[in-house]
Amino acid sequence: MKIACYLYPGFTSLDLIAPITVWQFVPGVQFEFIAAKKGPVDTDTGLAMSATHTYADASSAPDVVFVPGGATPTYEALSDQALLDSIAKSSTHAKWVSSVCTGSLLLGAAGLLQGYRAASHWFARDLLSEFGAMPDDARVVIDRNRATGGGVTAGMDFALHMAGQWGGEPAGKLIELIVEYAPQPPFKTGRPELADAETLATARQVIEPLMPAALAQQAGARLKHRRAAHPA
Repeated sequence: MKIACYLYPGFTSLDLIAPITVWQFVPGVQFEFIAAKKGPVDTDTGLAMSATHTYADASSAPDVVFVPGGATPTYEALSDQALLDSIAKSSTHAKWVSSVCTGSLLLGAAGLLQGYRAASHWFARDLLSEFGAMPDDARVVIDRNRATGGGVTAGMDFALHMAGQWGGEPAGKLIELIVEYAPQPPFKTGRPELADAETLATARQVIEPLMPAALAQQAGARLKHRRAAHPA
């Protein structure tokens, strides 16, 4: 099981750490951490993750392609054509193409979600339609070989679902117990439909400048232009 994880400056560290914490228990798993160049890649927390492969030497046919999300740096990465091209190339022969949070926007911008249902962070979810995807508000969405998770903390749920896909329900149950996954949210406001109006309004004010919709819309327009110029 070779899992190709894409890194780019400023991505959300938990989007990567949560899934690989689960997947480390998958028998025979191998991780490739891919970036523009090898070495440390800073995340949103300042914690650096180390890239082991570049776009040039990454495996051409990994079992799984995985893309984490984030806030402004992820939206800025929507214009990084080298990153998008590498994600698309790795996904050509992958058994699974996946993401957590706004990583699905990057999958979309790479042309990998047209006609697929997909999840994302709740604030960004509707932007998936810019790339021909069908936004889905489920915490984990599996549509054929596309698997996407919701915002940030959904990475653990997503990873456990995938472990169950690969090894069956017993494998998923075992890992869930090993990592003691038994969440008890203290305030129960983790989704917009659960939050009170004041909390939701404040959250929107905080998030809006961090997730600039215009950058996603521009990426969607570029994708449509490329498709028109190079029809399949």
